Amino acid sequence: MATGLAPDSINKLHHFAYRCRDAEETRAFYEDLLGLPLVHLVQAETVPSVGEHCPFVHIFFQMRDGSYLAFFDLGDNIASEPSPNTPSWVNHIALEMDSVDEVRAARDRLVAAGLDVKGVTDHDFINSIYFFDPNGVRLELTVRTKDDEHMGEAAKHAHKSLAAWTRQKAERLSATEGRAARA
Repeated sequence: MATGLAPDSINKLHHFAYRCRDAEETRAFYEDLLGLPLVHLVQAETVPSVGEHCPFVHIFFQMRDGSYLAFFDLGDNIASEPSPNTPSWVNHIALEMDSVDEVRAARDRLVAAGLDVKGVTDHDFINSIYFFDPNGVRLELTVRTKDDEHMGEAAKHAHKSLAAWTRQKAERLSATEGRAARA
C-alpha cells in the first residue's frame, strides 16, 4: 500500500488557477483594484501537461508572500460556469490581510468601485468580506482574530469533530434514503 507524502513536505501554495473570460479585464480587477501586480504571463498554442492544442494565455498575480493567483484566458470570451450542485458561497479564495481595519477599508474601496460586498462577517477565528471578481470567482478578504494558541487548541479537537460530522452526515443520508425508498 502506498504511503502519503512526508509531513511538512508541502511548503506553501504556489498558485491557484481559474479560467477567465478576458485577461485584460481580469488584470484590471486584480492589479488596479486589488493591488496584486501582474508578474508573469505564459502564452502557448499547446497545453504542455496534456499536449492538447488550445491557444491560451496564463497570467499570474503575485501576493506579498510570493504565492500567486493565476488565470487562463482561452481566447473565447467564455468564463467558467459555476457548478449547478454547489451553492455560490462554497467555492472561493480567501486572501489574508493584516488587520480588521484593512479589511474594512478594503470593503469601503470595493463598494465605492461598485462591487456588491458582503460583510464584515465574524467567523469567530477570522473576520471576512466577500465579493465576486469579473469571472464569477468568489473572493474573501480575511483577517485572523485568534492567536496561534487558540488555533492549537482547536486543532486538538479537529479530528474528533470531523468524525462526529461524518456520523451525523451518514445518519442524515440514511434517513433521507429510507424516506425515498418508502415513497
